[in-house]
Order: sequence, then structure tokens, then C-alpha cells
Amino acid sequence: MRGETSGGEADPADIAVNRKPKLRPTSRTGPKYPTANEMRESSETGGGAAATRTMVKETGYYDLLGVRPGASLDEIKRAYRRLALRYHPDKNPSEGERFKQISQAYEVLSDAHKRALYDRGGERAMKEGGLGSRGGSSGFGSPMDIFDLFFGGGVRMRTRADRRGKTVVHQLSVSLEDLYNGTTRKLSLQKNIICRKCGGSGVREGAQRRCPKCHGSGMEVRIHQLGPSMIQQIQTMCSQCQGQGEWIRPRDCCLTCNGRKVVREKKILNVHLDKGMKDGQKITFHEEGDQVPGLEPGDIIIVLDQKEHPVFRRSGDDLIVKREISLADALCGCRQVIRTLDNRTLLISSPPGDVIRPGDFKCVPNEGMPVYRSPFQKGKLILQFQVKFPEPGWLPAERLRQLQAFFPAQEEVMATEDTEEVELSDYTAHGGPGRRPYGEAYHEDDFEDGSRQHVQCQTS
Repeated sequence: MRGETSGGEADPADIAVNRKPKLRPTSRTGPKYPTANEMRESSETGGGAAATRTMVKETGYYDLLGVRPGASLDEIKRAYRRLALRYHPDKNPSEGERFKQISQAYEVLSDAHKRALYDRGGERAMKEGGLGSRGGSSGFGSPMDIFDLFFGGGVRMRTRADRRGKTVVHQLSVSLEDLYNGTTRKLSLQKNIICRKCGGSGVREGAQRRCPKCHGSGMEVRIHQLGPSMIQQIQTMCSQCQGQGEWIRPRDCCLTCNGRKVVREKKILNVHLDKGMKDGQKITFHEEGDQVPGLEPGDIIIVLDQKEHPVFRRSGDDLIVKREISLADALCGCRQVIRTLDNRTLLISSPPGDVIRPGDFKCVPNEGMPVYRSPFQKGKLILQFQVKFPEPGWLPAERLRQLQAFFPAQEEVMATEDTEEVELSDYTAHGGPGRRPYGEAYHEDDFEDGSRQHVQCQTS
């Protein structure tokens, strides 16, 4: 053939349009792949690009989508839409690898520069040209990102969460004094850290980690003979590496972590309790959780658990305390001493003549809990009073009349002829004086009347 010489090779574009082939210099180091300017010219020229795509080096990506090499972008999009919906992992869990291949094919063929490079050099050109399916300008992170972006869902925002380890939650028991005054508590815990000896690989230096059964894919294919000329191909998780794609021989394990890639280490956290923190409040230590190779460490969350206090009860930023006073204090004024949570002594008094009723609430401003992140502001100290009355017979009858003179005059009640006078007695939940038990509601004397006859059924 006249177009072939030992010094070069024919341009496929010249052959496709029946022009005299122009020779291009070849290199002994490998095939000649297009430069960036050639790809740009190929994408900008309509007829020339179509002609070039009809003569391609490989058709693997076109075959995956079921389109011809000269297919337009709309045809490629329609083919991807149909196949992506059919082989999506949510619909066909066993077709995950097929879905991944379809997505890679669409990623290449939908981009003009990548497609031109693939048409001229195949997958080898994609790898050597630095525009692999994961390293191109599109920046897709996974086949699911391509699917979400194609169907209007945008790139998934949970990819960062997928790359993080688990969040660990610990409870820390604290007293009301700790939350009032603020303090620092030390929390000791055990966590996983990446082995420093093997760097998280789990093997000694130079050893092989790839599973020999599945060759690192994590899946194995089994073929079942259903009948003459009928076979069934099933893709299952690799039984040797359990789908991880890695398998370490016992003799290749790291001696420090024994192949687990992580080691246990004691960690002491300094938990700072600010004044005014509340029960159930969370304190987060970012990226202090267990370390896993290939993942960002998770967080450690400390949840405060306030212990019950024998004197005070918290309500928001207020403190509530119950106090019992005598009847004289309730009528004539009282003086109470209260020890605060920061060991101060408060002398609380009510003015004479200010009557305190049972269950009344009084407050002292700015003596409650400190406000969180505003420690110089405090809530209220609320006192709930219970009045203790004297026992019966505590004062002789003649003294009672003298005491009654200090109170407002009683309203005089006149008794009429049809008025019945009764006296109060103590009430008990199980009955009162003179009450018969339920079983004796009907006394046997009620049936001594001879006029009452027993009724019997007539028999024949």
C-alpha cells in the first residue's frame, strides 16, 4: 500500500474521506495520542469530528451503551438514561458492577475531549493521557454522582458523611454545683488509632494485600448449569475476603496490630463545664473518635447527666428550694438562712404583716443559676413555703379566746328550728367512724321480718 512506509502511519481521518493519506511521524515509545489542540479542533469541527468517530480504536464504551461510534450526544444521553434506570443498584442490587461500567462509559462519551481521546487511543489513551474516569475535568466521585447529576439531583451531599467514622456518645455525670460554678472534668476512654508500624495497611512492609480469589474486586462470579446449552451466571460477595477486596495471609500480618490495622489506646479528654450548662447538653470533641484507615475520624459527644440535688431543684435559669415555716412565722414575718451552691450564706426575711400562705412562692432576684455564656447574669432563687400548723390542744380554751381577739371578728351564724348541728371528724381514705364494712352492708336482722317469704321456682 502506498500510504504505509517505515517512517510513519496514515491518518484515519484522511482514509475516511478518501483523501491521499498524510504520514505522521511515529514514536518507538508507544502510539501517538492527540494533543490538547488536536482535541479542541476535533470538537469544534462538526463534519471532521463525526468522520473521526466512525473510525475508532475501540468500541467497548459504545457497546456498553448500545450505540454506534458515530452516535450524537442526544443518542448517548437517551441510551444512558434507559440503561441507568434498568441497572440501578436500588432496582438490581446484583448489577452494581454493570451500573458502574455504564456510568464510566457515559462519563467519557458525553465529554467531547474525553471522547476524542478515547476514539483515537481507547482506554489505554485515557489512562496515559491523565483523563481517566476519576481524574477528568468533570470531577465525579462515583457512579451515583453521575446518576444524581444526570437526573437533576445534583452531586450527593452525603459523600463527606460516608467518609467519616462512627460518632461515639458518652454520658458524664455532673452535680448541680459543677454546673453552677463551672469546672473541668477528666474523662478516660479507650479508642482505636491507626497502627503506626504498618500505617493502617495491616501487613508487613512489601506484603500483598489483594485478595487472590476475587483479585481485589470483592465479588466472585459463579456459573450454574441449568440445562443443555443453558447456564446461569450469579455474582456474589467474595467468600474469602467478605467483599473487602483485601485478604492478608497470617504470616504477612503486622506484628503490632496483628492485621487489624488499628490498635487500642487510652485517651484522656479534658471536659470543660461552663457556668450555666444544662442537663442533657452536649459537648463535641471533633475527630476524636475511633480511627479507621481511609476514613476521617468520627466525633466524641459528651452528654451531661445532672445528678439530683438534695436541696435545690433547677428550672431553666431559676433555682427552687422548699422551706417549712411555723404559723407564727407565716403571720408575723420570718427569717431564713440559705446556703448557696457557691458556699455563700443568705439571710432571707419577710416584712412583718406580710402573711405567707401554704404553697406561696417568694423569690430573690439574681440568686439563681448563672446564664450560660453570660455568667454575670443569674436567674431567680424561688422559695416555696409550707406552713406547719400546731398540734391539736396546743393552747388551753381560755387562751384561745384571748388569741381570737387579735383576729378579725367571726361571722355570727344563727341556728334555726330545721337546722341540724353536726361535728367534723378526721377523714381517712378507708372509711370513717361508725361506717360498716362493705361485707356487712345488709344486716341479717333485716330478714327477720316474717312477712318476707322466700321465692322459689315452681316444679312439676
